[in-house]
Amino acid sequence: MELSFYKYQGTGNDFVMIDDRDSNFDEKNLDLVRSLCDRKFGIGADGLILIRNHPDFDFEMIYFNADGSQSMCGNGARCAVAFSAFLGIIQIKTSFLAIDGPHEAILKDGLVELLMGNVSGITEKGDEYFVNTGSPHHIRFVDQIKNYPVFEEGKSVRYDQGYSPAGTNVNFLEENSPNEVFVRTYERGVENETLSCGTGVTAAALVFGTQKNINHVKIKTLGGNLSVKFKQNDQGQFQDIWLIGPAEQVFSGKISV
Repeated sequence: MELSFYKYQGTGNDFVMIDDRDSNFDEKNLDLVRSLCDRKFGIGADGLILIRNHPDFDFEMIYFNADGSQSMCGNGARCAVAFSAFLGIIQIKTSFLAIDGPHEAILKDGLVELLMGNVSGITEKGDEYFVNTGSPHHIRFVDQIKNYPVFEEGKSVRYDQGYSPAGTNVNFLEENSPNEVFVRTYERGVENETLSCGTGVTAAALVFGTQKNINHVKIKTLGGNLSVKFKQNDQGQFQDIWLIGPAEQVFSGKISV
């Protein structure tokens, strides 16, 4: 069978995108997902995204990590919005469904502004933190982040007994300025450092913003720049969380599967 696909990236977080409005893709075939994401023998990507019809939303995003597991993916969702606009499903604004529930998004000035789910709060773990932004994220502040052993330290925390059995994503942060933070992420499901992670930079922005008493945080990643805006109520809950950044089509093609 020949499968048509598109490749998108959002600040270096890359995805195989499939227009599956006819529901022809077998989502239970995780070996196929893994093979398509394989960088040596497949197309190569951090994840795979199916765009499907939904009776109550503009579309539904079905997301798979490169290992076939599923979670919410912020950069993937932004790419899904850009892809849906390319397909003519949406124009400027959209309401769509993801694994963690409904989302809204706006295409504006070449960027995708994605409304993330509400976050109940930040859990302190000594001098480190944990935040669930649709996917679980451990937060650690470090010095000299460009030389930090992200893979080794990230893998250690990801498989820590305290996060067993599901594990966690791990984010390492360094302050660049009072309103900007540099973030590097070890992603669960990819099992490696990625150039960017949408839910991860969102978690990082909530922690950093709370510390700095600001509600608009600029984020630098290895793959590019993002920003996060949010509101926090008196109970420490976060609402109106917007993840903002580019999402671009890289190429399209066909592959025999």
